[in-house]
Amino acid sequence: MTRPLPLLATTLALTLAALAPAPAPAQSANPFAPVILVNDLGITGYEIDQRMKFMTLLRQPGDLRKEAEKGLIEDRLRIGEAKRMGITLNKEGLAQGMAEFASRANLSTEQFLAELAKGGVEAQTFRDFVEAGMLWREVVKQKYAQKVRVSDADIDRALLLETQARGQGTRVLISEIIVPAPPGREAEAMAAAKRASAASGDGSFGALAREISAAPSAERGGRLDWMDLDNLPPQLRPVILGLKPGQASAPLAIPNAVAVFMLRGIDDKGNVKNTPQQLDYARFIAGPAGAPETSALIATLKAGADRCDDLYGLAKGLPAERLLRESGAQGALPADLSLALGAMDIGESTVLQRGANAELVMLCARSALPAEGTEAAKPDRNQVAQNLTNQALNAYADADLADLMAQAVITRK
Repeated sequence: MTRPLPLLATTLALTLAALAPAPAPAQSANPFAPVILVNDLGITGYEIDQRMKFMTLLRQPGDLRKEAEKGLIEDRLRIGEAKRMGITLNKEGLAQGMAEFASRANLSTEQFLAELAKGGVEAQTFRDFVEAGMLWREVVKQKYAQKVRVSDADIDRALLLETQARGQGTRVLISEIIVPAPPGREAEAMAAAKRASAASGDGSFGALAREISAAPSAERGGRLDWMDLDNLPPQLRPVILGLKPGQASAPLAIPNAVAVFMLRGIDDKGNVKNTPQQLDYARFIAGPAGAPETSALIATLKAGADRCDDLYGLAKGLPAERLLRESGAQGALPADLSLALGAMDIGESTVLQRGANAELVMLCARSALPAEGTEAAKPDRNQVAQNLTNQALNAYADADLADLMAQAVITRK
């Protein structure tokens, strides 16, 4: 499922203003000849080049060619499954999907296509990208919508923040397992995460964390310290509140990994505000994950930086794009960043693998977002039920795509 990127319009504008040519695909006598076959569905060098340019405009990190190939392979699997099920899109539906995506950048479809064209991205590339996502959404809906049942008890648990007298500053005690999911091993990661999701009790969950988790907490059996509920990403709060102590969540897909959480305890005393947060953070792109020089740089950064401003001195002499200072609403951040920052105090840092690179991420500041209007809207049970349904469908979608990837016959020419 494609999520909207924060500040997409600004990102496009800034990127286009100083856009360097995207890396060229592998040379081929005919750029329109297939260079990858996915269950006999071809991917051409031209398509890879176009996807790389599209990703460049969206400022996506990592090895662009590798990520472009991965995205196109997944799209072929989505399209192939839709074809197998007889699912198609009409022109009106596709046009609506393109308009919805463009609107995330506060642009019309025509304006969005014009901005893409400045970076050498063809309209067909954008059309194919949107179509694959829309077809996949319909596939998941037809295959799994009837399997998802949200009970009144589920809704009551999700509404616990607003419907029960519970204390401001409510804290939760959770454990985590983060299973790496590098390209080509998504099915293996999902299978491991499902084992963690089935774990019962802190003992068995902790043993699995030590065995399979890539998070720094693994050596502690995945245990995290008490944290304020408001510090958790908004999308994770109802998941945690829907658990009983000793119960693990369903697998949650995040970039390059699958996460599972277990609730160990909750400390509540009255009404919780459930305040949305603005996070100010820094990302230092250290280099290719696992490389010795990357590990050495990360060690230097951790030893020499106690706050975000310290990173600027350590970045002296490096290209400006290696150190990024960013800010955004917690609920709008990518899932891996939102989860990592949620557990941090100001000045704390952690290392994430994002794409092919390792990044040191540090929390610079945390503040409450200004309230919109005088009173927050009361939760609607129907909307809560829809949110819970979407969470379940997303989990099915991630697992299904991992299964399709594991069964696919992929050849390169």
